[in-house]
Amino acid sequence: MPVQIPDDTDFTSFKEQCENHEGWTARYNKGSVTVWCRDEECKTIQKLKMRIVCKDVTADTLYDVLHDTSYRKKWDGNMIDTHDIGRLTVNTDVGYYSWKCPSPLKNRDFVTMRSWLPLGNDYLIINYSVKHPQYPPKKDYVRAVSLLTGYLIQSNGASSSTLYYLTQVDPKGSLPKWVVNRASQFVAPKAMKKIYKACQKYPEWKRKHNPNLKPWIYPEQNTLPCINVSDLVLQRADSLENIDESRLTEEKQAQHHSDDEET
Repeated sequence: MPVQIPDDTDFTSFKEQCENHEGWTARYNKGSVTVWCRDEECKTIQKLKMRIVCKDVTADTLYDVLHDTSYRKKWDGNMIDTHDIGRLTVNTDVGYYSWKCPSPLKNRDFVTMRSWLPLGNDYLIINYSVKHPQYPPKKDYVRAVSLLTGYLIQSNGASSSTLYYLTQVDPKGSLPKWVVNRASQFVAPKAMKKIYKACQKYPEWKRKHNPNLKPWIYPEQNTLPCINVSDLVLQRADSLENIDESRLTEEKQAQHHSDDEET
């Protein structure tokens, strides 16, 4: 299927999904973090939505942190590798990301097309999976599929902001129920808090690491090779191998829950 670069309608639709909670069930609500799940899609396609209020972080800082791949290597402990592949327009690129899954699951990776848009006091970043001819699935990873994933950053004033993260992913595996539960009740809240802490430390870090380099704001700084949209194909989940990882022991399940409750 042909790849379509998102337009204003796509960004507006994504924002509405973040802000409208009808049909969503809250699975976690503690402190400044809330996590919702779409019940009818929790068995195979994971659809999660998260929100965190960052009382001492500006929307600009959040936006920079979510774009800055050099800094991500400092704070994202689940990440194995991430890098930009090429650019399509001034606000659309293609990138690769791989991350560690809880043992004994196989690690996952993505190739996604990402677009971003400042919208008044808000910022939006959205992505979905594509096929790139130079990045076929790897033997040691399960190629997962992002149907729609992204961030909505809202400014709450001079020094406060709210971050929404919405993800609809096909992990390409028959996952046991405890993995889905663990994602919504433990992994997601922890990830949001990690982003918040990373944002608090970012201004100081950025002052020492190419402080004026922000190609997501200044497109003339972007040195990525150009990609033609005709070189990309929409990544369909049914074209990828499905891995059955549902046969985990009760002991494993109990251990994972115990580990997360301690952290």
